[in-house]
Amino acid sequence: MEWKNKSSSTRKRKAAKFSTSSLDHAEAHIVFGLFVASLAKSQNYPSSSKFLLKRCVNKILHSLLSESSNCSPFLQNLITPLLSLLPVLLNSKCAEIASRGAKIAGATSLWSLEMNEIIASDYEIMKGLISAVSNSRRNVSMAACNAILDLSTTSIGKYWLLEYSALENLVFGFLQVPKSSTISASLYTLESGDDTSLRLKVNEDEHALLLLEATLSLINSSSMVQIEKIPLNLSRSFLAYLKELWAKVRSHIICNILVTCQQETRLNTSNIGTSSLAESIFRLSTPSSEEPPRSFPSGILKEGIFASSDCGFQRFISSHWEMSPLFISNALNEQAFIYDSLKQSINRNIFSSILQNSISCLPIASDELDILSFLKEVKHNLGCPLIYGQDIRVVKTDKDSNEESHFFKNSSSCFLYMDDILKCEEAYENGYTIALRGLEFRSESIADIVDALASIFGQPSAGANVYLTPPISQGLTCHYDDHCVLVCQLLGSKNWKVSSEANVSLPRLYESCDGVKSSKVDDAFEFCLKEGDVLYIPRGFLHEAYTVADNKEADGTEGFSLHLTLSIEVEPPFEWEGFAHTAVHCWNQAQPKHKHDILNRVSVNLLHLSIKLIGNADPIFRKACLVAAISSTSGTEDWLYMNQKTIFNHIIDRIDKEPRFLISFKYLEMAVEKHEDLFQWTRWLHHISWEEETMEGNETKNPLMGIEELLHCCDCNKDEVEATFVLMKSKFCKDIVFEVVEERYRKLLDMYKKARRQYTHGMLSLHCI
Repeated sequence: MEWKNKSSSTRKRKAAKFSTSSLDHAEAHIVFGLFVASLAKSQNYPSSSKFLLKRCVNKILHSLLSESSNCSPFLQNLITPLLSLLPVLLNSKCAEIASRGAKIAGATSLWSLEMNEIIASDYEIMKGLISAVSNSRRNVSMAACNAILDLSTTSIGKYWLLEYSALENLVFGFLQVPKSSTISASLYTLESGDDTSLRLKVNEDEHALLLLEATLSLINSSSMVQIEKIPLNLSRSFLAYLKELWAKVRSHIICNILVTCQQETRLNTSNIGTSSLAESIFRLSTPSSEEPPRSFPSGILKEGIFASSDCGFQRFISSHWEMSPLFISNALNEQAFIYDSLKQSINRNIFSSILQNSISCLPIASDELDILSFLKEVKHNLGCPLIYGQDIRVVKTDKDSNEESHFFKNSSSCFLYMDDILKCEEAYENGYTIALRGLEFRSESIADIVDALASIFGQPSAGANVYLTPPISQGLTCHYDDHCVLVCQLLGSKNWKVSSEANVSLPRLYESCDGVKSSKVDDAFEFCLKEGDVLYIPRGFLHEAYTVADNKEADGTEGFSLHLTLSIEVEPPFEWEGFAHTAVHCWNQAQPKHKHDILNRVSVNLLHLSIKLIGNADPIFRKACLVAAISSTSGTEDWLYMNQKTIFNHIIDRIDKEPRFLISFKYLEMAVEKHEDLFQWTRWLHHISWEEETMEGNETKNPLMGIEELLHCCDCNKDEVEATFVLMKSKFCKDIVFEVVEERYRKLLDMYKKARRQYTHGMLSLHCI
């Protein structure tokens, strides 16, 4: 089945089953008068007036629910006085009257956006509705839930519900109602036009399902700050229930087991979509505040991998990092804690289990720092099965043609269900390597190790892929990566050939890797990785790997191989070029306001462009900036501090000596002709501006100009622009201070780390971890 999982935003109210007809003009006068009289009399004579009051409320409710009611001017005139009496109805001790009051509130809110806003912004009505959610009388609570769902059909309704703490009350109310001791669930399809949605059938009663639906609706409309207002004990208990339910739902998704709405009669049909459930779990799992220290300190990982080598971490950085491969024999075995952690997280049996329980980890854009914006983009596909090519590849390289072939033919960007996953064993027996990406989103212990690795190299995040290769086989063909990797051999052995020199000098992340193709690695280092060995391969170095034996080797290991690849991906802001762009921005922000005229603005943009052009030619600008890897307790004599300060001085010296105005101007002209966006790699600068201007309460401005506007300004004032540019560049290089840029750079890094950790927490929860 094609995965289309979109929840309908429309909510339709079912008309109550009354035998009475709708009110006409004359009847409305009488009924409303009797309603007010009986309501007033009920204070002193409750029993005698209750029957009349219920009849009047029922009449009014039925008229509100009729199709023609919102066209009746007279009835509309009664709404204002009726709404003023709603709090009295909602707080009635009579369950039938209170529930009818909630239904009136819900029905009226569906009339129009204006009416929805009137009810939602009325504190007394909202207070009564929200309080009714926790009412011990089932019919009152259910009516209040329906009214809240009706109000939630508009953004203004959701806004006021969240403002009045409805979310906390809903979570509390749901946790209080009796629920099944063992959760059962199934999926059915709801078709509406061209839209097919997956909805839940659950072995909970209608009351619990209404509370759950209303709660999920509000959670998925909340900010992270609003979610964190839920008491921690309630949030954790509710999340635990959702994850238990999701485990059942996820199993049906992966196995592609669907029923019709009429099947599984032992389960109650809900209006809850699978994507809505997945989104709520993701949101509740993504903290916006500071996290406690990680359970796997980066110092242990650094010592564990590099202390066992002859060079140590300091020499690794100065002699191998981004420059040459390094084989570290028995590195993991020397540190049993690390090796045991890895082997407990991933072995052949666990690998099979992970495959059978994995969903797709939908990609987040490299410069996306708003986790809620990411959720808005992917919400309809969140929780979908593995996507071939994105999450998993089943591939082998033919020895004769040296071409890759895929077991799942014509499977680019398609979903793999359980039937497909089970075929992976067949593929393995036929020589195919199974490669699973994003292991850090599927295993908490791997996530901790990857997080520690990112900290070692001062980057916001790292990655982990796992490869299972059968005997006498090669998975991927000869290639190079746009990121550095640490290959950790967990089980078996594998032979590697790695080029002795870079074939592409420090390729950038996301740049095309098609420029260099080779059927083999010439002038190569050759390594045989056995259990516990680690191999470092810098980006841009061609490499290939293969297994060689179909029997037990001398040390007792099988001819297959299971290895984990830890990747250090350098995002554009965290190259040295990115540090230079941050330096320009910091320096410019510190200039007097009168310096921010059009000539200075154009010159700043040209300086950014000039740095970009230097970076294309000078590999040092493309190196990973390790400034954030320097410990906050380190002094200025620290070797890494001195190393990074030296690189910084080289960067500034290159900028100062490069007479780049004319070159930048010509490059700008060609870009306009080709309709190229020269600043696409520096769009992340708006994150720095956003944080600064938000803190100061100013309007956010994009620090970069459009290239056509920039060219026009240069054309009109070329001599003045050039003179201003030369003076500005010289002053920038003279004034800029490393420590000032470092502070801003670390803040930017923290913003990226926060978004990546939120994403990781959300994905781990969707894997029920």
